[in-house]
Amino acid sequence: MKEISVKALAKINLGLDVVRKRADGYHEVRMVMQTIHLFDRLEITRNPSGRITMSVNLPFLPTNENNLVYKAAALLKEEFQIKDGIDVKLHKHIPVAAGMAGGSTDAAAVLYGMNRIFGLGLSREQLMERGVKLGADVPYCVMRGTALAEGIGEELTALPPMVKCPVLIAKPQISVSTKFVYENLKLNEKTVHPDIDKLVADIRAKDLRAIASGMGNVLETVTIPNYPVIAEIKEHMMEHGALNAMMSGSGPTVFGLFEDENTAAAAYEAMRESNLARQVYLTSIYNNAR
Repeated sequence: MKEISVKALAKINLGLDVVRKRADGYHEVRMVMQTIHLFDRLEITRNPSGRITMSVNLPFLPTNENNLVYKAAALLKEEFQIKDGIDVKLHKHIPVAAGMAGGSTDAAAVLYGMNRIFGLGLSREQLMERGVKLGADVPYCVMRGTALAEGIGEELTALPPMVKCPVLIAKPQISVSTKFVYENLKLNEKTVHPDIDKLVADIRAKDLRAIASGMGNVLETVTIPNYPVIAEIKEHMMEHGALNAMMSGSGPTVFGLFEDENTAAAAYEAMRESNLARQVYLTSIYNNAR
């Protein structure tokens, strides 16, 4: 195989709880991760030069070893002593620095693509093992679907597929530092933690309304006071028929779950007209295999 085109899908967090801060500085989490049908596309081509080259449609993104795409390619190239190089054309659509695992899913796509092109014969689990060296979200992005993530996010348990429904995505014109959010997170007896176990049970029961009402993200306690527009976007989605709306990851992206396409489509148009968000997408829950 000389070339392959791979979709790199975004994720949202249906639930995000931070259990504690560990002695090593990392935070222990319990999250319900969900793939959605919003994706970047990577065209990966084998070349005889031995070099890793990449281009991207967004000029502000790095195309060297500071990009997870490059790091993923270098990881497999070194481990398997691959003599040929690869060219990667990255068509970026997932909002950047948005709490949607955009960089991690691109890295996962490169691991998958190189495994196919070079016939490395690695299983999904073996790709996930390599992914964790690149970042805590990469193994999940290899796995996809609906999953419970624990530890620092790398301990994954597959869950039954989430109920299919429309998903509205809105990212305001701000960027949020994940480091800032975690450094300013205060965990104490007043912290309201989402009930992740109930959320998992509701997913198993395929009860969309219960899932929506049980969504919670403890990081909102830091991000929303610093960026009130996030709360405005959530409120706007709810006013336009979302069952619930919540920030994904450390933000600033907000997603809303809807029961029907017509309500979601009307909410999409209203969000675009509101000027609250710079990027607005109407997509859906994604459960299919790659």
